[in-house]
Amino acid sequence: MEERSSPELKRSRAEAHPIPGIRYSPQRPFGTLAAEDSCIEVMIKPKTETNETSSQNVIACSIANGKSGEAPGEVVPSDFIRDIVAADLAAGKHKQIHTRFPPEPNGYLHIGHAKSICLNFGIAREFGGVCNLRMDDTNPTKEDVEYVDSITEDVKWLIGDWADHCLGMKPKGKTPETQEVGGRSDYYLPPVEQSPIANRQSPITHRPSPIVEPFYASDYFDQTYEYALQLVKKGLAYVCDLSPEDTDKYRGAPDRPGQESPWRTRSVEENLDLFVRMKNGEFPDGARTLRAKIDMESPNIWMRDPVLYRIRHAEHHHTGGRWCIYPMYDFAHCLSDYIEGITHSICTLEFEVHRPLYDWILQNLDLPRPLPHQYEFARLNLSFTVMSKRKLLQLVNEKLVSGWDDPRMPTISGLRRRGVTAGALRAFAYNIGITKYNGLTDVAVLEHAIREDLNKRALRRLAVLRPIKVVLTNYPEGKTEELEATNNPEDPAAGTRRLPFSRALYIEQDDFMESPPPKYFRLRPGGEVRLKYAYIIKCDEVVKDAGGRTIELRCTADLDSKSGGPTANRKVKGTIHWVSAAHAIDVEARLYDRLFTVAEPDASGDFKQHLNPHSLEIVTAKCEPSLKDAKADLRYQFERLGYFTLDKNSQLPAGTAPLVFNRTITLKDTWAKEAAKR
Repeated sequence: MEERSSPELKRSRAEAHPIPGIRYSPQRPFGTLAAEDSCIEVMIKPKTETNETSSQNVIACSIANGKSGEAPGEVVPSDFIRDIVAADLAAGKHKQIHTRFPPEPNGYLHIGHAKSICLNFGIAREFGGVCNLRMDDTNPTKEDVEYVDSITEDVKWLIGDWADHCLGMKPKGKTPETQEVGGRSDYYLPPVEQSPIANRQSPITHRPSPIVEPFYASDYFDQTYEYALQLVKKGLAYVCDLSPEDTDKYRGAPDRPGQESPWRTRSVEENLDLFVRMKNGEFPDGARTLRAKIDMESPNIWMRDPVLYRIRHAEHHHTGGRWCIYPMYDFAHCLSDYIEGITHSICTLEFEVHRPLYDWILQNLDLPRPLPHQYEFARLNLSFTVMSKRKLLQLVNEKLVSGWDDPRMPTISGLRRRGVTAGALRAFAYNIGITKYNGLTDVAVLEHAIREDLNKRALRRLAVLRPIKVVLTNYPEGKTEELEATNNPEDPAAGTRRLPFSRALYIEQDDFMESPPPKYFRLRPGGEVRLKYAYIIKCDEVVKDAGGRTIELRCTADLDSKSGGPTANRKVKGTIHWVSAAHAIDVEARLYDRLFTVAEPDASGDFKQHLNPHSLEIVTAKCEPSLKDAKADLRYQFERLGYFTLDKNSQLPAGTAPLVFNRTITLKDTWAKEAAKR
């Protein structure tokens, strides 16, 4: 069962006082936030009697000197894992909290990983600790340097200017040091600080900044091999000649015990000889394995003599061809945690049944330092999304998407290319809640976090996605005037810009209807609308081509209705956007939408049958001229249409293809509206 929060744990968290400059105030009313002199004051709110973590079950804190792009007040989550960490610190169990984020480099990180990143780095940040970035690279046939590089980039992007001071890296090429602890030999590899960060107290001991890299489980292959030899010498591991198929067969099932291998009773000497020969490459793939000798009748199937090493003659992305035997994840995982000095090894819930093996391995080796402990939480499941790396790779390999960073993909690189900011993704992943119960999170929660973030930061611009021409017949030919437009109503400091206005304009096709339904307040024959930042216009004539398609609207403008004019306050019910035809620039607008049409695409059958055929529409848009200077690190709201970002590969040298803008998200949740209709 999940640990329950209690007032005692809340007090222990406060008494632990792990973060310099934080003053915990359990006596003050919750919600009464204050900050004095760069100090943080935290109000502790008791949880309700429930095992679930909700958005209300939080510790609220107000942070002075808030970082750029983040709200001045911050909500720090409260959950059973953080309660455990606080209690461990209060009890003096650890001097410093040390977590890790250990993905296997066999694919790009996705939004599910973002939850784990924000949990592990968030705990390190909140408690003055360190979080190592480690590649769990024990399977050479599926791992690649491309994935290592993408993982490193994604993690640094997501934690940048938030928890980057807690990032644990190691000097490039560094492997564990041998040390003596209590008269026993020990292996240890601590992190080093990459660079000091101004005005922050780094939890990592400062040293001159070397060239650094992530930690690698493969850097511990020598030590892992030595630990395996220890188990063999103790009679706790043996070399087994069963084929992979027979190994699975002998393991049994949850409802029946396993069967002992015929090779289980080999002598220690024979096992040592065979294991050394396995390492030396004498046997082909699959011929032999090294297995732990535990209990073939255990109710936990993972404790039925699990495989610790297998033979695999394959090049490794990090160690090359040095090894032909590779440790299994369960063996390397716990030992990597120990070597790095991890205190809290936080995994997703499917590893809960692996925890007894994690503990068995560590407890049966002569390890002199305190042992790490594994804790589990429910992973993120998001509606209208698939999270399986295997299925995401299938989409890439079958060219159903353009790549791992396709803006429709749930990968961190795809979300970044789509225009989602690190702050928005953290706002979602950091506060989504940590429980021990699997569930499905509505993707609308993520979309809400994205809209909230972009509404505050996006520069407003005028763009027309599907243009229809408007000619103002009473506006002088050849005249151009400049109108003042607001850059961001949410941020007065963003200022204003000048918009060119002329006789010929473009408006959206959807903003005109010849025979409109009731309550249609946009342009119609004989009807009036206001052009944003400009005049009120009236549609006098509809021009059509030979096929009956509307190609031009002839209108008259109330030339006194511009801001400051005599009729500026005249009321009309509709306001629409526009661009000046003479000054508009053409851009390629990629209108991205959800990749799947159903909430649980992989619930049954082939998930690909639920791919959304309308997940990408490409149009040539007419945009105000200021967008020719758009920057990829800025975000834009095309007014009344949605949020957009300049694609990372887009350029505009003279005479080349137009700029490319990716739609991050629409202004409103159109899917909820359609669902309500159904």
